[in-house]
Amino acid sequence: MATFGNSVLASRASNARELLVFTLGSEEYGIDILKVQEIRGYDTVTRIANAPEFIKGVINLRGSIVPIVDLRMKFGLRELIYNEFTVVIILNITSRTMGIVVDGVSDVIQLSQEEMRAAPEFGAAVDTAYIEGLGTVGEQMIIVVDIERLMSSDEMALTDAVARV
Repeated sequence: MATFGNSVLASRASNARELLVFTLGSEEYGIDILKVQEIRGYDTVTRIANAPEFIKGVINLRGSIVPIVDLRMKFGLRELIYNEFTVVIILNITSRTMGIVVDGVSDVIQLSQEEMRAAPEFGAAVDTAYIEGLGTVGEQMIIVVDIERLMSSDEMALTDAVARV
C-alpha cells in the first residue's frame, strides 16, 4: 500500500509545474520558474526617451543592457510607489534577458493540471491572451501568466529596441 501511495505522489509530481508566485496589488500571479534567471531588489533604472510608459527603462546587469517592464502599468493597474518589497524578476525569454517589476514575490509552488482552470472569457473588453488559466492551491487563487507570450507580443518588441539604445 505504501508503494502505491508513493507512486501516486511521484506521478502527481511529474505532471506538476513549478511556478514563481508574485503579487500585483491584491492579486497573485504565477509564471514558469524555468523562465526566471534571478530576483533582485528594485533599483533605479535609466529611463529611455519616447519609450512607452510601461517600459521603465534599462539596467546594466553584469555588462548586459536589460529592459525593465513594470507589469502593474502593463496590466493597467494603478501605479504603485515602490517600496522595500518591490522586486525585479529577471527573465530569460526567447534568447532575451528582460526584467519585470512586481510588488513582491511570495512563493514557489507546484501546480498540477487538476489544479488549473481555464481563464474566463470576458469578451473584447479584457485581453486574456496571456493568461494560461487560474490555479487553485487550497483557498489561494493564482492567475497563471504565459510570460513568454506576453513578453514576445508585438508591443513588447519595443523592449528589443530599448535594449539596443
